[in-house]
Amino acid sequence: MNFTPSLDEIRFARYTEPQNEISIVWFRDDLRLTDNEALAAAAGHGKVLGIYILEAPSLTGVRPLGGASKWWLHDSLKSLATQLSKHNIPLLLAHGDPRTLLPQITREAKAKYVSWSRRYSQPQRSIDEEVKTALRAQDAEAHSFDGHLLFEPWKISTNQGGAYKIFTPFSKKLKALIEESNERQHGISSNAQAALCGPGALLERSHAGIDGLGLLPSPSAAHWTGGLEKVWAPGEDGALKKLEQFIESRPAMSSQEGYAAGRDFPSLSATSGLSAHLRFGEVSPRYVWNAVSLSPMSPEDRRSFLNELMWRDFAWHRLYYRPDLATVNVRREFDMFDWLWDSEDSASWYAEGYFDPRHSPLSRNVEKRLGAEEASNFHMSLQAWRSGKTGIPLVDAGMRELWETGHMHNRIRMVVASFLTKNLGIHWRHGEEWFWETLVDADPASNAFNWQWAAGSGDDASPYFRIFNPISQAKRYDPVNAYIKSWVPEVGSAHYPKPIVDLKEARNAALEAYDEVKALRNQHKNL
Repeated sequence: MNFTPSLDEIRFARYTEPQNEISIVWFRDDLRLTDNEALAAAAGHGKVLGIYILEAPSLTGVRPLGGASKWWLHDSLKSLATQLSKHNIPLLLAHGDPRTLLPQITREAKAKYVSWSRRYSQPQRSIDEEVKTALRAQDAEAHSFDGHLLFEPWKISTNQGGAYKIFTPFSKKLKALIEESNERQHGISSNAQAALCGPGALLERSHAGIDGLGLLPSPSAAHWTGGLEKVWAPGEDGALKKLEQFIESRPAMSSQEGYAAGRDFPSLSATSGLSAHLRFGEVSPRYVWNAVSLSPMSPEDRRSFLNELMWRDFAWHRLYYRPDLATVNVRREFDMFDWLWDSEDSASWYAEGYFDPRHSPLSRNVEKRLGAEEASNFHMSLQAWRSGKTGIPLVDAGMRELWETGHMHNRIRMVVASFLTKNLGIHWRHGEEWFWETLVDADPASNAFNWQWAAGSGDDASPYFRIFNPISQAKRYDPVNAYIKSWVPEVGSAHYPKPIVDLKEARNAALEAYDEVKALRNQHKNL
């Protein structure tokens, strides 16, 4: 059901005189004031009214946010409301279908100008087009702007005019385009924040309305967010502080403590911690790009970090052309791969109210398909992986870090993804869905793209036969077990479980299964 404040509640008549014309900015994944072209455009057309609409999946087909993302969004909206209130700009909140809500609110506000930052995945793109058509039909200007990526997907193409599928040529093209761009398009923009001005009404309702969106978990699961609160400070201020700390803490000369050399070692604080802030648009990627490019960081560190920003753009480039990236193998030969899959298993524990979501019930569907014993083994393996109780120390450390903090070091993400898909033979979608629920930086493009990359089924993927050995990875990137001991203190004791799988045997089985897929693919080609 749509939710919006009533006209009497809003009392738009107080500030809809001609000299106080209202413009609306529709916030989505751009929860910031700095370098926000949509906000700046609205400010240039009148007194600004901010709106955020939590899109109802049942009405829009938009994928529901995971539990960790909902927690982050709740605090980020509070931060945004506080920042906007300094300029007398209220943040109205609604839950439902923006195709009906936004035109309705625009009419009630008598606004003649509406702006927003563009989105790049379906069905959001279709929704935005319908909203734009509806607004223009009621004589309101509707304009969209870029800002969530370094470059919009359709602006980057191969020499043949097609989409890129390999990162290296994509990154070369992207970097060239950035360097050719003028400062107005890709410089650090202040957006003349002093010029921002709102009508000043409903300021007291902005914070109260956020709680009404129901983003926080039920009381029975509320303890889970405690670990997130200890680690993260959602909002634009937190994002800019993270960026400043990252730049200032990097040595000017290349060293083991630098980003390039240290980013693969999970016990070091070498990474930026900006991924969730970028996901919710609390800082723009072009702002980060320029800040790092102009920083005193070593050339090697700058190059390595900017490469990661471009990888984020690459994931969105691929999602733009492959909207089914989260559910369908890019390399269709993997449709024949016999991954263990339970179509009824739902990682959407947040909505179902499990006290401990790491242990969801076994569906009848998988037991009927696999048989009772194999289904039980599959279910136990998946639960052990989610809980960080596989008996493989580096895997368990990563999964426990994820559960406690809503985050996992990138090197360890690759290790746990390889272990799930290749050593346990479980479908990558189970991993993608679990990360979607538990990561604070669960990004629609990066999450699906990186899982397919790790599984071997995606674009520019890690070859399937490249199987990360978590033991050798620990020896190389956690040589004194600092990371492992911080998350798995019982490792090496009688309380630590035995490995649920023999790594060597599982590796050989995975390679044999892949050989069968290749044979079937070649046979199909020859028919």
